[in-house]
Amino acid sequence: MNRPGRPAGPTADTVTVVLTAALELLLAEGATALTAQRLHQATGVSRSTIYRHWPTPSAVLAALIDVAPLPPAEPSGDLARDLHAEVDQLCNRLRDRPVGAFLQALVVAAAADPDAALLRHRYVGDLLAPFHAVLRAAGVPATEREDAVAVIASPLLLDALLLDRPTARNRAHRIVDDVVAKVVRP
Repeated sequence: MNRPGRPAGPTADTVTVVLTAALELLLAEGATALTAQRLHQATGVSRSTIYRHWPTPSAVLAALIDVAPLPPAEPSGDLARDLHAEVDQLCNRLRDRPVGAFLQALVVAAAADPDAALLRHRYVGDLLAPFHAVLRAAGVPATEREDAVAVIASPLLLDALLLDRPTARNRAHRIVDDVVAKVVRP
């Protein structure tokens, strides 16, 4: 039996329109632009629909994170090759405007909004998850895995977020080789 009233969620078209506009606003103006009023102006979607489904800028950021993940790659079984591939993928993602700029906007938003800080952690976790998966598949223990991911990814995130320079792919590949030499037991 169908019940009259509002649908449970926005239509797929509405989600696409709102989140596309939200990403454009975020990249152009930062997270403070993710208000229902600005999204309404950019999309024509009613403010009440936007408020109902994305009541805060953090809710919009969370929805953007939900649609951002890349499908994980299947590990080949060669730890070094798999980690090099993940480094290349992360370098490409940080170089590309949406991912790098999105992460920078999350950092700025997190300074003023505890919800955005949680989202920043979630987004960075999503970016680092492929490294964890590769190391887990290779049988690297959890504590060593955490350290290895930090050693590999930290310089890339530092370059992209704090130093505003291209990620040093060659340095990252050297770091991967050092990590592999340390975690692979003869």
